[in-house]
Amino acid sequence: MADKHDVKIAVIGGSGLYNLENLEVVEEVNPETPWGFPSDKIIISKLPSGDKIAFLARHGRGHYLTPTEVPVRANIAALKFLGVEAILAFSAVGSLREEIPPCDFVLPDQLIDRTRGLRPSTFFGEGLVAHAGFADPFHQGIADLVYKHRGVMDQYTLHQNKTAVCMEGPQFSTRAESHMYRSWGADIINMSALPEAKLAREAEIAYQMVCMSTDYDCWRVEEEAVTVETVMENMVTNSANARKLLNAVLPDLDKAVRDNTLLPDLKGTMKFSGMTAKEKRNPDTVAKLEYLLPGYYI
Repeated sequence: MADKHDVKIAVIGGSGLYNLENLEVVEEVNPETPWGFPSDKIIISKLPSGDKIAFLARHGRGHYLTPTEVPVRANIAALKFLGVEAILAFSAVGSLREEIPPCDFVLPDQLIDRTRGLRPSTFFGEGLVAHAGFADPFHQGIADLVYKHRGVMDQYTLHQNKTAVCMEGPQFSTRAESHMYRSWGADIINMSALPEAKLAREAEIAYQMVCMSTDYDCWRVEEEAVTVETVMENMVTNSANARKLLNAVLPDLDKAVRDNTLLPDLKGTMKFSGMTAKEKRNPDTVAKLEYLLPGYYI
């Protein structure tokens, strides 16, 4: 199936970004993975070069899944099964810094986990233990490539090398939490970076989030506390800029992946990560992982 689709790049659309425009749709697929079905059908489209990319709406088209309900393991596994090697993931975020106003974009390089253990965050366990390095949770090569195209965003700024906090939700932060995150050195906050980034790393997929600022969270006393209405208004501008950025970035990113020039290269990094003795490995878990990382743990 992976050879048939020949898809190397995937875009995961967050709040406000539910489809790609101006690309020829080739097909829609809905692979059943050992972890269930993805959030929605995966749309495979053609770039002007003829190469294919995949698009998946994180919350489903129509936005019917909360951040906690998103079947992230199925999403990442399905994209990996199609042949995806790099993911550009978009997400609406609240800004924790004066210098990141609404409608600016951010390429984070670090991540603080404030989810609460409600979301399955690994493909391992259940009789097969493995560990993945996660010191740098995002992919610097993709971030640098995206940053080169910052000029397409008109008057808005694309920021680099910032720290994101991922919280559980679906409620927004309290003021005390918002101030605490600022004191930790965090710059933006969202509800979707985890476990998506962790699972992509386990699947050996290069992963970079593009964060679209919609509001100042609730730390800024001059501002009204964040409301859904404010967020929705800014999402319209953000979605337009996201599409401009994608149109500029995708051909370069696809070429970098196909030419094998995207660094760091994560392929093979999980091959010798298994800690469990071969005779102790749960055959059911091994069978699941064959879907994701064939030949690694048998």
